[in-house]
Amino acid sequence: MDINNLSLKQKIMQMFITGFNGKNFASNEYFSEMLHQGLGGVIFFTHNIETEKQFRELIENISYNAKLPLFLSIDQEGGRVERTEKIHNGKKYLSAKPAYNMGLSYLQNQTKEIALELKSYGINMNFAPVLDVNTNKNNPIIGERAFSNKPDEVIAAGKVVIKEYGKYNIITVAKHFPGHGAASADSHQTLPTINLSVEEMENVHIKPFEEAIKMNIPAIMAAHVLYPQLDNTCTPASVSNEIINNLLIKKLGYNGIIMTDDMEMNGIKTLTRIDACIKAINAGVNMFIFRDTTKEIYTLVQDIESCVKKGLIDENRINLSAEKIINLKYQYGIIQQTN
Repeated sequence: MDINNLSLKQKIMQMFITGFNGKNFASNEYFSEMLHQGLGGVIFFTHNIETEKQFRELIENISYNAKLPLFLSIDQEGGRVERTEKIHNGKKYLSAKPAYNMGLSYLQNQTKEIALELKSYGINMNFAPVLDVNTNKNNPIIGERAFSNKPDEVIAAGKVVIKEYGKYNIITVAKHFPGHGAASADSHQTLPTINLSVEEMENVHIKPFEEAIKMNIPAIMAAHVLYPQLDNTCTPASVSNEIINNLLIKKLGYNGIIMTDDMEMNGIKTLTRIDACIKAINAGVNMFIFRDTTKEIYTLVQDIESCVKKGLIDENRINLSAEKIINLKYQYGIIQQTN
């Protein structure tokens, strides 16, 4: 597949990972339309998954109807965030912290089990591992989803998980950059502020991401959180030029795929959808996640296309994103090489 053969609209479509409600994707006309027009990826939630057979068939049908090969993604951390509950009649795996507390070999075995299960359904991308260092014991959203409250322990666990998923060709997405562990609010509900010094952020919270970058982690997810010491413009990290472009890309040298956390979360609702997308793309974000595909999300692609034509978004950013996405799909065999 030659990226130059993709239209501007198709390149923008590649930058979207979206979901739909229920078991029947065809009942969401906007999701179906995006699928036919070159959608980049699909995210699955508990409400999409009933049985192993149903989930496999759903993924096969979606893939068959897609114009371009997809990232087929899920949040399967284990424990608190586990989307296959109906298949297993409850939680099958431990959350990150209790799994890490059982020892690195236990964590490795559990990761292998999750990887093989996801692979059996046709999933090729997992929004894991959580590399947040949970330094706030009253953190309402991270908690036991983090391996530890110590950066070195998070690094050790993260390395095991990233390596293990790699063995089974599952794309890992480290989250939530530059670290959600010190938050005292949930970014699903509101926009948290983490007011730590640059030194503390670098020495504690950013450290695990640095190590993941050294391991060539294929993707990193940015948090809908304010970090006044890193960006004094009151811009959430997920759309911040200071945090994405200057810190993650330039300072840390990251050149993999950068994506936002779910854009339907209240943490990013301080901005309109199009303003958030303009800021994010110009800052260097490559992909957006939207848990549901509504008419507004469908028309957002056209809005972004208009912004490119008006010069509000740098077209080179779109081209670079599409190139990174297509290259990663080749790398993981999602798009097959043809001689």
